Amino acid sequence: MKILSRITAFLFLILTAVTAHAARPNILWIVVEDMSDHFSCYGETTIKTPQVDRLAAQGVKFDNAFVTAPVCSTARSAMITGIYQTTIGAHHHRSGRGTVKLHLPEGVRTLPEMFKDAGYWVCNGSGTHPGEATGKSANRIGKTDYNFETPEDLYDGNDWAGRKQGQPFFAQLQLSGGKNRAVAERKLLPEDHLVDPADVKLPPYYPDDPVLRRDWADYLNSVLYVDHQVGLIVKRLKDEGIYDDTAIFFLTDHGISHARGKQFCYEEGIKVPLVVKLPASVTLDPDRAAARKASTKGVVRKDLVAHIDIAADSLRVARIALPDRMEARPLFGKREARPFVISARDRCDETVERLRSVRTTRFKYIRNYHPGRPHLQPCAYKDNKEILKRIRELGAAGKLEGPQLLVSAKARPMEEFYDLKNDPWEVKNLAGRPKVAPQLQRHRDILAQWIAESGDKGQEPEPWKAYDSDMEEYLEGIRIKRPERLAEIEGNIAQMKKWAAEGK
Repeated sequence: MKILSRITAFLFLILTAVTAHAARPNILWIVVEDMSDHFSCYGETTIKTPQVDRLAAQGVKFDNAFVTAPVCSTARSAMITGIYQTTIGAHHHRSGRGTVKLHLPEGVRTLPEMFKDAGYWVCNGSGTHPGEATGKSANRIGKTDYNFETPEDLYDGNDWAGRKQGQPFFAQLQLSGGKNRAVAERKLLPEDHLVDPADVKLPPYYPDDPVLRRDWADYLNSVLYVDHQVGLIVKRLKDEGIYDDTAIFFLTDHGISHARGKQFCYEEGIKVPLVVKLPASVTLDPDRAAARKASTKGVVRKDLVAHIDIAADSLRVARIALPDRMEARPLFGKREARPFVISARDRCDETVERLRSVRTTRFKYIRNYHPGRPHLQPCAYKDNKEILKRIRELGAAGKLEGPQLLVSAKARPMEEFYDLKNDPWEVKNLAGRPKVAPQLQRHRDILAQWIAESGDKGQEPEPWKAYDSDMEEYLEGIRIKRPERLAEIEGNIAQMKKWAAEGK
């Protein structure tokens, strides 16, 4: 009888564990590359994006979401830990690639590791299903691009199809987004859906030129394709009967790749879309009465949030305790609102840089730590884009005027300060004007305090040993894939070291 009783108790425990296990929602991150918030639900009028709009109507749309870094590897390193890249030493783009390796500080772990410990199936894929976006092996893990060492088995696979029956999943689907400027060429969408360059509305700091119009049209086509992919992902979730049980976080890793976008702290580089759809069963507010009254459907939020904040709510949805060292702040329920978001750009490939920005509700403060260098520093990755070549050609010919001269500037002010309410394009630098002196000082103080309290690792220049280690690895890849750029990159490296020796 005692044996039967013990067996019954044991089976009850197993059943309880399985039930609790199955009751936990799935978490899905849809992460898009190189794309700003050019979706119709965010006010874009040249195109219509019904799939993302529908997701926003079923969830919460954040109108003021910002990345902590305007380039992929640093932003992704922050996102997967819920900690600023500058805090964990992952602030240099594509660092730790050579013989000098980077490791997370003691006590800091990635979200995949935490989800695994909690019994989740953890996967990372490309496109709407394995191999769809890359055309490569169906077993290929989706983009990670972390600047630190991770376990080889960080992910269980590239799709949730491999999980056990009833096992919840934490999944990422990586979409190539703005990197896919060849939507028309690859015939990924019907021709009558594509954007006519004549309909493009360029920002005022870019010259109205056919090359830039064509590129911007191609970029908007990539937005349309992302919208199509989101529709396919949602359809798959519904076909599998798990849509209602899945928390969906849709966002981009930084803004559009352009002369003032990717790699820079202007709105074009750091402001991103963020849409969150939570299952009806999920309650992230400890006050359940208030939670029942509050809606998370069709809500538009205007408060400032950082992209790392999705880490906090992803863990909370899964009922996993937030680590003490996590800098992400919950988006829902009882939370400490962000009065500002700091963004940071440091070295990108061979190009040494240090930018810090403070984004408050109305103002943007940017500190340039290398003001003697041009806005468009030598950078082979960007310089070989047709849009950059054309901007440089027009600048050399004296055909840029007004705000367009900002992108061809040979030097930069140490401080930039913009009133975004009256100057959303960030073309009128108010730094130094008496009327904004109190606000300017406030933003200086915010940045100084944040640097000190967070222990911003960018305060000290990157050791040349680490720089050279990464450059050796970078050049090795260039020799194989793009040998025609080898001399250019070597020249850029020499220029960076020359400027550093001059204290520039």
